[in-house]
Amino acid sequence: MTAARVAGAMVTLLFLSIPASAPAQLPPPPVRGAKSLPSTIPIFPLDDLMVFPNIVRPLHIFEPRYRAMVAAALKGDRVIGMIQLRPGYEADYDGRPPVFAIGCAGVITDVEQLPDGRYNIVLRGLVKFRILSEDQSLPYRVARVEAILEEPDNAERAALGKQREQLIALLPSGSEPPPPAVPDEDVINTLAQYMPIGPLPRQELLELRGPLLRAEALIRLLQAK
Repeated sequence: MTAARVAGAMVTLLFLSIPASAPAQLPPPPVRGAKSLPSTIPIFPLDDLMVFPNIVRPLHIFEPRYRAMVAAALKGDRVIGMIQLRPGYEADYDGRPPVFAIGCAGVITDVEQLPDGRYNIVLRGLVKFRILSEDQSLPYRVARVEAILEEPDNAERAALGKQREQLIALLPSGSEPPPPAVPDEDVINTLAQYMPIGPLPRQELLELRGPLLRAEALIRLLQAK
């Protein structure tokens, strides 16, 4: 990870809220909090394209099975679980290749349906989840899941402020710093989601127990480059 690449990522992606050409905003979603995650959700497996809690991810949906997934989600609670494909997925990409057990669910907040049936959507991260089992009955993948809540205690929140300062100090000169009003957890999760670090390190960041451990891991990654 070069300093130039990190700086570019910070300027163009850090603390993104809505893409420049945003789809139309939807009403507030039926699912309003991490504790209300449905027990069964559609899952969207991709390679190194993830969402972290409370961070947004613009997505372009073009495969027929995932168009059907988005159409069904829009008629319901608008929740989609993003999950990462395991290495070697290419041999069975059109089927149901193995995925990691832990992903992050998000809620569709913005949508644009194109004339040919493709979608541009914005997904806002909601909560991490663990896959318990999969339903094979639909063209797209559906899983029974359990939520993995990240709720820092007071001591961890105090430590997060210090870790935030360390992370900002490690960014290259010229990088855009996060506005003070952005919560510490969102600063850390934005860096974890968008920094160019590769799929396996990013999965490891997601699987860490909470934002404090994630911040410590990010500091080590930046110090090593």
